[in-house]
Amino acid sequence: MKPDLIYQVALTLMPGVGPLIAKALTEHLGSAESVINANPKEIEEIPGARKVLWKSIHENKDSSIRRAEKELLFITKHNIKALFYQDEDYPSRLKQCDDSPYLLYYKGAANLSASKIIAVVGSRKSTEYGRSITHNLIKDLKEYSILVVSGLALGIDIEAHRSSLEYGLDTIGVLAHGLDRIYPSVHRDTAEKMLERGGLLSEFMSETNPDRENFPKRNRIVAGLADATIVIESGEKGGSLISADIAHSYGREVLAYPGRTIDKYSVGCNRLIKSQKAIMMESAEDLIKHMDWGEGKKEKQLKLQMNQFTSPEQKILNLIAEVSSIHLDTLSSLSELPLPVLKNHLFQLEMKGIIKMIPGNRIQLAEMVF
Repeated sequence: MKPDLIYQVALTLMPGVGPLIAKALTEHLGSAESVINANPKEIEEIPGARKVLWKSIHENKDSSIRRAEKELLFITKHNIKALFYQDEDYPSRLKQCDDSPYLLYYKGAANLSASKIIAVVGSRKSTEYGRSITHNLIKDLKEYSILVVSGLALGIDIEAHRSSLEYGLDTIGVLAHGLDRIYPSVHRDTAEKMLERGGLLSEFMSETNPDRENFPKRNRIVAGLADATIVIESGEKGGSLISADIAHSYGREVLAYPGRTIDKYSVGCNRLIKSQKAIMMESAEDLIKHMDWGEGKKEKQLKLQMNQFTSPEQKILNLIAEVSSIHLDTLSSLSELPLPVLKNHLFQLEMKGIIKMIPGNRIQLAEMVF
């Protein structure tokens, strides 16, 4: 158990301290323990912080630590992993998002920084058309080793999870409550199977109810985990549209299946496409082509003269060749190379004209390599 974990958990309980403030406080003072034990002057020195913030932390310190101690007993007993936003195993794509959770709770076996991740979302009141599309999409993606993320909700979400299990794809359910329960309870059997082939993830501690305000928070995690968010069905309003908007704000890909203009559960998808917030998608092949995840990348990879590179460079190039582009943090996590070491290798490869840096701290192979 990490020594600072109890203070990290306690800090998430402080009134008025959300993820952004918690991160700012921690980065300024060095640790969650330092934040909780800080004096008023230390807090007030932080840009944007006020004395009222120190008062909130000071007055809630003891009760928050007691609750944190209880939570640590719970996660230890149930083999739940706490992921701090500065940890190496914190989801690399989510780490890129400013409003990402300060702390996550995770139980499962899947790699949350897998090389290819999609979010599949849609209406809780799904139609047979939507469920069929979801099932066939996952079926056609089974050969690509893609991690499927959704929200374990009724309708499209649960179809995405169950189809992933059926076709051997890892799948993550992001929850709007603690890991001491499953909502809706009818999905418990599926959730238990996902622990062996995927996992369950939440920013909420145990005893947290699935309250309405928690679902938009859940949706930002769904969008932040993935390279692309796919909207299968959506009415005029709904959580899937929130996920799509968040993914778009993160600069991630958004794709949507169109529907007939008279279908109320296709209104949201059609509007996403019409407003150019989403790429129109009709098949798994459209996703693979758009994301450049197909066999073409393997062929390009074979053209690299690997014998001219060091072993770490070969590993880096193989990872980049699997996708159209990859974020620096993701590459560091997958290559198991510390950022300073990775950056040195990337500099050498860029000087040789093998890779190039693109906006958003992303790396891709240079065209001349293809």
